[in-house]
Amino acid sequence: MTDLQIRPATPALPRPIDPEIAADIAKFERLLEGYLAGEVEEDQFRIFRLNNGIYGQRQGGHNQMVRIKLPYGSVGPDQLERMADIADRYSRGWGHITTRQNMQFHFVQLEHIPEVMRDLAEVGLTTREACGDTVRNVQGCHLAGACPYEVLDISAWAEATFRHFLHNPIAQRLPRKFKINFSGCGTDCGQAMFNDVGVVAASRTREDGTVEAGFRVFVAGGLGANPHPALALEEFTPREELLPTIEAVLRVFDQTGNRDNKLRARMKWVVDQLGIDEVRRRVVKQRKLLIASSTWPGGIPDEVQRLGDAPAGAAPGVTPTPMGQGVPVAIRSHDPYDRWEAANVVRGVAKQTVSAIAWCRLGDVTSLQLRGLAAIQRDLGLEVRATNRQNWALRGLAEGQLPELHRRLDALDMAEPGAELARDVVSCPGADTCNLAVTQSRGLASAIGERLEAEGLADIGGVRTNISGCTNSCGQHHVSDIGFFGAERRAHSKSAPGYQMLLGGYVGETQIHFGEKALRLPAKAAPEATVRVVRRFAEEREVGEVFRAWLDRVGGAKAVAEGLRDLDAFPAPDEAPDYYIDYDETGPFSAEVGIGECAGS
Repeated sequence: MTDLQIRPATPALPRPIDPEIAADIAKFERLLEGYLAGEVEEDQFRIFRLNNGIYGQRQGGHNQMVRIKLPYGSVGPDQLERMADIADRYSRGWGHITTRQNMQFHFVQLEHIPEVMRDLAEVGLTTREACGDTVRNVQGCHLAGACPYEVLDISAWAEATFRHFLHNPIAQRLPRKFKINFSGCGTDCGQAMFNDVGVVAASRTREDGTVEAGFRVFVAGGLGANPHPALALEEFTPREELLPTIEAVLRVFDQTGNRDNKLRARMKWVVDQLGIDEVRRRVVKQRKLLIASSTWPGGIPDEVQRLGDAPAGAAPGVTPTPMGQGVPVAIRSHDPYDRWEAANVVRGVAKQTVSAIAWCRLGDVTSLQLRGLAAIQRDLGLEVRATNRQNWALRGLAEGQLPELHRRLDALDMAEPGAELARDVVSCPGADTCNLAVTQSRGLASAIGERLEAEGLADIGGVRTNISGCTNSCGQHHVSDIGFFGAERRAHSKSAPGYQMLLGGYVGETQIHFGEKALRLPAKAAPEATVRVVRRFAEEREVGEVFRAWLDRVGGAKAVAEGLRDLDAFPAPDEAPDYYIDYDETGPFSAEVGIGECAGS
């Protein structure tokens, strides 16, 4: 994209640029100028741009991926419009929602990064610490404040945590990345159980019989090639001690994380080395002495004092919409509105508002859709949040607004009944742009979705499929009912794209089960394998039975894999040449893996 194609940005609502963000942009401009002049070393500049949320792509040259933080998924209409501008002016007309509630734009040229950062800062957005060995985007349940089950509305807590660690000196040059996640109740829609710190709102009964709302804090969870479940730090953490607890965990990680081997540098490896009891002891000691710090974060944060954290509450006499992985969803109508309403609308909060999901195929959002969502948000007076399944949650609706919302989403091609249905396939960017990806995970996700639609299985509820292009689990394949990660295969003396299939991953109710290996498959056989598993689950499950329970009842992943063995076969190249070409490619498959800059590295 040339300078001649760069158009002025849509005027932002009046908002002064944060001085620290302005300083970041000015520094980026200086170091970029020095880098392009050969005065700043490659390694130095790489670490610097990563800490500012800018990744190099596998295409090389000056192609960059820009990652924008959306703390707990929250986004406003001016921000949606500005991201639409970014998509059109600097990228390829669309962006991608990540499983960690960020927005990513690809093929942005390095020379334009300061302009992009400034455009974002004008609407209160930042890329700062969205990548690198930093505290990453703080995640939160997308229905926080609109969920009938929540113990506390964690929105303000996630906001306070984001603000406390952004630019915080202790959060800049960590041994490795550090991820924080919030859920408002044990259902754990925010997926706290595989993060370095996972916070779940909880309550306890005091000796006098009164009930105190607070948190359970879990630590040292992670996915990647070696998944670890998060472990409880203590039975209960009072509200005034939450931020000191999170900072204490971070300080223990900073002091004990492995700085010599990045492959064993995450918090999960600290627990493997020291043991959870020793980690607990160190965290509690740090927290006790943290009051001596000049930036002690104790007490109730200002953001919580100002915004509040009272739960939404449940409406009397209303059965709340079930939440979490494995929720039952039944579509019994052919009417487009009825189908969407049955799958995508959440009810049951005391204030009698409803929420709805706008479905994004493969997590992709065009500039037209971003502008359309901004208009909807303004016109209907809604809140919008990105979900960890790469969709948008629209909150604060009145019942009477639902038909209009559906009509407008349909015009944007975002009204498919996708929430918690089989068609909602999640994928990382894969070999389309990522240096570490082995396979085209997006292409497989698209092929699976098309097969499910063709077989009449896309409306099956309670089954999630997640795909990663390598073992690093950016697509979170470990915690889905059906998971795939990309791998190179060899057949007939040729290299071919393949996948490992996993079954039975689950996260919820402050528990986590990682998917069990079923079998390896050629990439082109993975859609048929998915269709067979989804069909069998739909035919055999008992009333209310979740995928994990069905899988255990029929003998586990290996037993199900026996019915798929015929698919693990590569025909000769002259019989089926497409088996040796990956999705969205035209030439022979080659597992080209570069120097890792993606979230898995």
